[in-house]
Amino acid sequence: MASSGQSFFDLYAQGFVRVALGIPRLHLADPKRNVAEIDRLAACATQAGAAVVLFPELSVCGYSLDDLHQQDALLDAVLEGLRSLAASTARSSALLLVGAPLRLSQRLYNCAVLLSRGEILGVVPKTYLPAYREFYEKRQFSSAREALEENVRLLGSEVPFGTDLVFRDASRPDLAVCVELCEDLWAPIPPSTYAAFRGATVLANLSASNVTIGKAHYRRELARSHSAKTLSAYLYSAAGPGESTTDLAWDGHALVCEDGELLAESRRFGEDELLLADVDLERLVQERARMTSFVDCAAAHRAEASRLRLVPFTFEPPREPVRLERRVERAPFVPADPARRDERCFEAYHIQVEGLAQRLRASGVQKVVIGVSGGLDSTQALLVAARTMDRLGLPRKNVLAYTLPGFATSEVTRANAWALMRALGVSGGEIDIRPSCERMLADIGHPFARGERVYDVTFENVQAGERTSHLFRLAGRHGALVVGTGDLSELALGWCTYGVGDHMSHYGVNVSVPKTLVRHLIAWVAEREVDPAAAEVLRRVLSTPISPELVPGEGEKEPHQRTEEQIGPYELHDFFLYYITRRGYRPSKVAFLATQAWARDLPGREQDAPYSCDEVLRWLRVFLERFFARSQFKRSVLPNGPKVGSGGSLSPRGDWRAPSDASAAPWLADLDEAADWLKRESRSTVP
Repeated sequence: MASSGQSFFDLYAQGFVRVALGIPRLHLADPKRNVAEIDRLAACATQAGAAVVLFPELSVCGYSLDDLHQQDALLDAVLEGLRSLAASTARSSALLLVGAPLRLSQRLYNCAVLLSRGEILGVVPKTYLPAYREFYEKRQFSSAREALEENVRLLGSEVPFGTDLVFRDASRPDLAVCVELCEDLWAPIPPSTYAAFRGATVLANLSASNVTIGKAHYRRELARSHSAKTLSAYLYSAAGPGESTTDLAWDGHALVCEDGELLAESRRFGEDELLLADVDLERLVQERARMTSFVDCAAAHRAEASRLRLVPFTFEPPREPVRLERRVERAPFVPADPARRDERCFEAYHIQVEGLAQRLRASGVQKVVIGVSGGLDSTQALLVAARTMDRLGLPRKNVLAYTLPGFATSEVTRANAWALMRALGVSGGEIDIRPSCERMLADIGHPFARGERVYDVTFENVQAGERTSHLFRLAGRHGALVVGTGDLSELALGWCTYGVGDHMSHYGVNVSVPKTLVRHLIAWVAEREVDPAAAEVLRRVLSTPISPELVPGEGEKEPHQRTEEQIGPYELHDFFLYYITRRGYRPSKVAFLATQAWARDLPGREQDAPYSCDEVLRWLRVFLERFFARSQFKRSVLPNGPKVGSGGSLSPRGDWRAPSDASAAPWLADLDEAADWLKRESRSTVP
């Protein structure tokens, strides 16, 4: 939890850091003018709250100077330019990275120079010098491997020198920066790999990299994949306008990747640009702690990683809150991009089908039993069961589907269930569970059996249990497997009847599919996998309110119970689920991210944002209480089912292992602190 002096909505209070990548218009062989351009963009970056400001390779003088790099007049001008930059950074605590040719100990190096608070903190020389195709850097420069010193004298001061430097913020140790230059990334083992093992979370690349057709895509994928392998943020800034076009062209390509995701990218072929991105340092630290292969690989390269030197600097964020500019997707389980969403639905659907198909192959069973309510989850499970029969070359009549109306079954859902069973060509049946429920309620002495309108948890669970009991007995009679319908969101909240209830089945096809994805899966199937008649039924299912239909109301045309009125919106709970289990974030940070995505009472938020900050906190408390304190015992005995997404599952044999009797106190305490933090802030300022 951040100090009380910071705003709740300040990204630096929530484990983020802002980085900036400058693509200035270069003035070839004119360091004085280039320094002025760098100064201008750096000032804009620091005013925007950036902690790290990166410029391209040899940005002080220009990359495409070839043999001019060896001229004394130019090298003297470069030193004067660096002296000017050092002076201009005297009042800035941001880490400034610029490229310059430096003659040190009678060798000329292609260097990154790091400055902060008016001082040069260190110099990193380039390791891998290209000497192929259009490049011949070895003609002008020496490699870092040829360096004899660990420290050099530059502008009158002794400064660290080498590729073994990691610049770490003393006030936030998770901000640790390493530097490499252009071709270093192209090498099979980039130098930044060892720095990541040493704790560097931000890997910065000062690049020139001319443009040719298709090269931008290659650079993008190279940086993205390296950030994924090193669990880091990778900053890449390449030369742009002003470089010589005698034989080459330049596009000013800048990009920021984080753990395999592209966060930001420059326009390319512009005049000049300053690219800003907000990096989630806590995400990187969490992933590294979880990813055992990363830890093991670091241990295997302990000798190389341990020799790296830590160079301290101290960044002080602006006094005014730095608002998060990074887009926080509302549905982390469902990509916003339509093409990626379609791909996600295709894969999830066929993973479900293949999982059930393999279970039937392995067991030698050719029939399944499924309860169809006319709601979302049973609809998706029925679609999977029908497609599974197609894949196995079995008739769809081998899907024994039953609607099991109880005391609160509505006309709408019952009609949906029958229409769906007919449209998919499965075996349809109906069993009224009310007589058996009445008998059980009478046997246990429940007031409902005496005519009293007592609709308590027992009343609900008797119906859920009777439905499941019927399905298992039907499966035994027909030599079939019971297909479970419950989804990941319900398991997270414990919104299922334990044991002989909707908690249990022979195989649960939806067990790792969150409710928000179920909706998109059904819509995707309606558009691509079924005929128009079935698609129309699926669209009716999607428009039906989510309800367990266990408590009767005045009329039974529409479902009386509304699940989300009782336990909260699934769209919020799925958001909480992802960031709590997949990312391991503290509740205060989850609340911060949720307000960025969902809250309407923040400036600049979308007009259709449906929740207030107070509502976000309210439903987050419900999630934490239900997830940590009330429902782990249900997840500890889950039936088998396929893991669908990288967001994870809650299987005790897979992604989530926890005791059933743990306390939720630490998570609730953190949420209480966040709520107090917000109250204090609202009394003083309006965010």
